[in-house]
Order: sequence, then structure tokens, then C-alpha cells
Amino acid sequence: MALTDALGNLVRFSLLPGQRHDTIGVAPLIEGVTFGALIADKVFDANWIIQAMDERGAAVVISQHPKRREPREIDRDLYTWRHLVENFFGKLKEFKRIAMRADKTDQSFAALIYLCAAVINSR
Repeated sequence: MALTDALGNLVRFSLLPGQRHDTIGVAPLIEGVTFGALIADKVFDANWIIQAMDERGAAVVISQHPKRREPREIDRDLYTWRHLVENFFGKLKEFKRIAMRADKTDQSFAALIYLCAAVINSR
């Protein structure tokens, strides 16, 4: 799970176990970070995330599940910028060791992600 800035540069990331839902990593990832909007896809359409963003005063730009009881209006123009996060993951997966998860430990894999993000940002 990754948090990027408005330009698609890595700000923070966290490794999650494969068998856990992605929403468990949101709270620690955004803790202490100020931002004006959270742009995410429908995996993160959870009431507690929306409530936390409302309390912070951040805009919530999350594609919603079609069966949501109380649909919310989202800024479609702002939502189009979500591709920057997807682009970051695409660039990260250009590095074969990341795409194949070739490192044995989480610590060495995390270090490689930071190294690759630095190379991506320097391009």
C-alpha cells in the first residue's frame, strides 16, 4: 500500500500481509500527514475512512461500491488524477526484483522499494 503526493511521488508505503484487507493499512499510512484530498479506488470505500477524512477536513474522492446505501458525490475531475498512483506502481514494477518479490525478508524488500522510488524520482 502506498501514499503518493500530487505528482505521483512516493511519500510513504507499508507492506501488508497478502491475506489481509487493504483498509487495515490506511490509518498508519496517513497518520501525521496533512493533505487536502484522499483519492482512492473502491477498495477503500469504507465508512470509517470517509468519516476520518471528514473529521480531518479532507475531500473524499473514492469511487463507490454500486450498492452503497448512502451514495456520496465525488469530484470526477479530481478522481481522474488517481492514475498517478497507478503510474507509480507501474514504474515500480519495471524493476524485476520488485515485480517478482525476489527478496527474502520484508526489510530488504522495503529497502529496495525506497531505492527504486528514489531512482524513479530522479528521472
